[in-house]
Amino acid sequence: MPDTAALKQLYLDRARRRWHWLEPPAPYIPNPAEPKDFPLGRWNLYIGGAGRSVDGYVNLDLVAIRGVDVAADAALLPFPDALFQRVECDAVLEHVRDPAAVMREIHRVLAPGGYAHIVTPFCHPFHEYPKDYRRFTLEGLKEIAGPLQPVAEGWRTGPTATLLVFAIEYAKLLFPWRAWRIAAHGVLGWLLFPFRYLDLALFNSPRACRLGNHCYLWLRK
Repeated sequence: MPDTAALKQLYLDRARRRWHWLEPPAPYIPNPAEPKDFPLGRWNLYIGGAGRSVDGYVNLDLVAIRGVDVAADAALLPFPDALFQRVECDAVLEHVRDPAAVMREIHRVLAPGGYAHIVTPFCHPFHEYPKDYRRFTLEGLKEIAGPLQPVAEGWRTGPTATLLVFAIEYAKLLFPWRAWRIAAHGVLGWLLFPFRYLDLALFNSPRACRLGNHCYLWLRK
């Protein structure tokens, strides 16, 4: 188990970051073709939503901070079988020690006919939150999906996003001082973000899988 006190402090520190108004636009654009309309039920679960509002979901994370309804480990969900119509697991599996165990728990708490939405990074910089263990391809996600059946798949963020986030992180490596790294992030973020729209032409390319940034998978029980 991670140090939950340290993780809580990390969440709180990030929530209190100053200069939000200087933050550049994200170096990616979400895939407009990613499905969003799979049905919600009376009970729906959002895994890893600390610090955000997720209306219509029970919000679960490791620590009890703003927005979290239940503090628990995703590999040991404190819910009965077949409770949720939909489960969201967005950019979580790279941070857990045993993603297959988390997928087994998602399958267990999904109601028959329910949907799970899984998003994971493929080509993306290392990011501890609190730990960063692995990356996934779409085929890799299907391998750990167990009996859940894929119904939709693709790229949440594409090859251009990969190039932009690595360019920004590379530039930050060149500076030993935190203030300079923050400045580099801001300057490059503002200069490079217009290129993100190139991904609108690349999302459907059969070769997007070679450099895709985040992939998504919809699964049905």
